[in-house]
Formats: sequence, C-alpha cells, structure tokens
Amino acid sequence: MRAKPPDRKAPDPRAQARKAALSALKKARRMADKGGIELSDWEGEFLGSVAQRIETYGRAFGDPEKGGAGQALSVNQTIKLKEITAKAKGERKPMKRGKGFTRNGRPEAAVEEAEDEG
Repeated sequence: MRAKPPDRKAPDPRAQARKAALSALKKARRMADKGGIELSDWEGEFLGSVAQRIETYGRAFGDPEKGGAGQALSVNQTIKLKEITAKAKGERKPMKRGKGFTRNGRPEAAVEEAEDEG
C-alpha cells in the first residue's frame, strides 16, 4: 500500500462545501438565462445575496442549528436552491403542502362525508 505524499494536505470539507454551493448558485442562474426562464425578483436577489454571503463568510447562515457544521447552505436554502434550479430547467412542480389535520387511513372525501352526516 502506498503512503500519501507528506506535502499534500487532506481537502478541507468547508472549502469543498463553499465551492460546491457557489457553483450550484452559478449553475442555477446560468440555466435560467440559457433556458429563457425569467426568475422573480426575489429569486434573483436570493441567488445574489446567498452567493455574496458565502464568498464573504464561507457560509450563508449564522445559526448553527439551521445546517451542518461543514455546510455552506442551510437546509431551507438548499431546498430553495433546488426549487429555483428545477424552475430554470423547466421542471417546475408546485410545492407540496401538507393536507392539514386529517385522520390517518381515511381518504379526505370520506372524512368530509362523515362530518356532514354527523
């Protein structure tokens, strides 16, 4: 088994996460421009501000409970980035929302009928 050369350092996971996040942000913007998809003002501002915070601070969120220690984006920022990327690809699907407080195992129509009768 060959040993690692001593002059080579192990890659820094924070630097890798930072680089991956910046490239994902740039890729989303490029895909939107290339596909002719117009991003909303909020989405454009989101991409710009997150990229700026990553370049300045190395991560785009301050609260350590919102994401992993070695990550550049919080969980919610990652979800939003994926939604923007899907929109730029033209695969935009409406965000799935919960159906509220319904009983498990009973279809929603059956619950409404039971409430009407009782």
